[in-house]
Amino acid sequence: MKNKINALIQASDLSIPTREASLKREPSVAAFWNNNRTLLENAWAEWEIENKNNLLVPDETLLDPRLRKAVKEAWENPEKETKVADLWEEIIPGVYTAQFFDIDRLAEFRTYLEAVANAPIPKRAPYGIQLNRYGIMLDPRSAGHLAAPNFQAFYKDLMDRFMRPIARLLIGTYGYDTQTFGFSIQYNPDKDKDLHAHTDASAATLNININLPDEDFTGSEVDFHDRTTGKVVQAIFEPGKAIIHSGAVPHATHPIISGQRNNLVVWLYGDRMQIPRGNASSYGSEINASTNSKMRQNVSANERWKIPSEPKDNIAPF
Repeated sequence: MKNKINALIQASDLSIPTREASLKREPSVAAFWNNNRTLLENAWAEWEIENKNNLLVPDETLLDPRLRKAVKEAWENPEKETKVADLWEEIIPGVYTAQFFDIDRLAEFRTYLEAVANAPIPKRAPYGIQLNRYGIMLDPRSAGHLAAPNFQAFYKDLMDRFMRPIARLLIGTYGYDTQTFGFSIQYNPDKDKDLHAHTDASAATLNININLPDEDFTGSEVDFHDRTTGKVVQAIFEPGKAIIHSGAVPHATHPIISGQRNNLVVWLYGDRMQIPRGNASSYGSEINASTNSKMRQNVSANERWKIPSEPKDNIAPF
């Protein structure tokens, strides 16, 4: 019990691995996060208790009211899922956008995340394609993640009740969405400006902008490549808006010129990181499009609006 009580102090005394060591994937980096996992989880729980009187308890009321209403009705009666689909605008095949967060609640959520950023607990930045200095891992399968219990309850609810059924409905991820992954990112003109063209190791990716209405930025547009036509469609993030897309759709982020862009990014994929056949290289091909179409047709609304019973694994993309 003594170790748990002092977890916050012990965690604040740790020396976090350097950026250079993290980018090189040095064994000592993984050892640091794995060896201190329990300590860091206890520290986040202690931090939450110590700040309970002035800390937001994040929950689904942070999300857009229309989305919450449509999703609630779909969980009660899956045949009403078309009301959820109607909220999403298709940009290109496999890419959709909609209002996700309630703009009026974004400031509260950002204040919470600022408190997280200022907490004296080591946090692991995302280093998949590059190391984003201002990001943090969100999913419990990632060592060094944001383990505050209230946030984890919100994150689980977001993935189980919102993202997964929406991805099944729009993209057809059923069978490849038992596992979750997530991180936050921030783009700035002086650091972490852009991201080159890539696909995600996911069945579906949900990218949510959490900028406030008065936090303007220029640049940082996202290009989505439509492999069926060869065209590139450009999307600009707006406060509280989300883009959900198949991980197979190639996309790239333009350099940010001024201001900053803050996003939460969450993924779904199958057990042992399985993704739909052809997801990494042939999205839009006749074979893969046919496979995904049949997958959607063969899954009932009732199946889409169910939480998988499979156990969580501990395999994280990065």
